[in-house]
Amino acid sequence: MIISETERLRIRAWKESDRDLFFAINSDPKVMEFFPFRRSRAESDALFERVGRGIAETGLGFFAIALKGDDRPMGFCGLALTDLEPHFPNGTVEIGWRLSTSYWGKGYITEAALALLRYGFEKKGLSEIVSFAVAANTRSTAVMQRIGMHRDASRDFDHPRVSADYPALVRHVLYCISVEQWRAQRAADAI
Repeated sequence: MIISETERLRIRAWKESDRDLFFAINSDPKVMEFFPFRRSRAESDALFERVGRGIAETGLGFFAIALKGDDRPMGFCGLALTDLEPHFPNGTVEIGWRLSTSYWGKGYITEAALALLRYGFEKKGLSEIVSFAVAANTRSTAVMQRIGMHRDASRDFDHPRVSADYPALVRHVLYCISVEQWRAQRAADAI
């Protein structure tokens, strides 16, 4: 299942042959710098299965992003239902990403994320999309800004699944964009 294509990328459901890349990004210390853990192969495989089921059931999830020319996976970018109540009401959708370090600095995540905002607002009828990260994760917050998201400091939160043993990783900043903001931004870009 192909979700979207951009000039350089294919955003699609995961294939069995992508499993090794999925493990590589979820166990890479650089990719996972702002997470309190790295996933073992078994943990990564279990997450791979959950992500695949979620995409099949809802059309939302962390999709594989691959180079269009050879369909080689690089990482993921997606829209997923959050499960972080009381910080987000049921039905809140987040955009998030992870990319193999060999593809960093080429604008792939920004390209994929812009396509997925369009997918979320036009195809899925979402009214808002959020994203969050540890404040020190400036690579991710820079992407949030490049795709037109705005910081809402009043919605920053302590992540309930991050142990106090990792104090630098507990507090998360929140960025968001509403469908109205997205439409206004697209209209301004067209001028």
